[in-house]
Amino acid sequence: MIILDNQSRLPIYEQLKNRIAELVLTGVYPPDMQLPSVRSLARELGVNPNTVQKAYQELEREQVIYTVGGKGCFISTNPLIRERRCRETLDRLTAAVRECHRAGIPAEEIRRAVSDTVDRMGEEDET
Repeated sequence: MIILDNQSRLPIYEQLKNRIAELVLTGVYPPDMQLPSVRSLARELGVNPNTVQKAYQELEREQVIYTVGGKGCFISTNPLIRERRCRETLDRLTAAVRECHRAGIPAEEIRRAVSDTVDRMGEEDET
């Protein structure tokens, strides 16, 4: 369920953090579900335990997960997580649209690109 790309410019811990957050937001990881231990996930993914620990720390800082001493890490029930993540994602989309505009791409072409991308996502969901 978690696949990491060693060729990505994104650090492994950040890929892991993003993937777990995505699984939480889509409901694959429900609230209060226990995550694998740092050591077992590190072993499963073939990464250093410090990498998993850093991802978990970032997720806890962002209130996506919480830690229970001696028991492990669990998915948070915080309802604001989804709202915050959606807002951050839309902010990145806005920045990308502005960058397209600055690059001289006509507004209609930007609209078409966004619309085509949304349409293709629907097709991907059906497969």
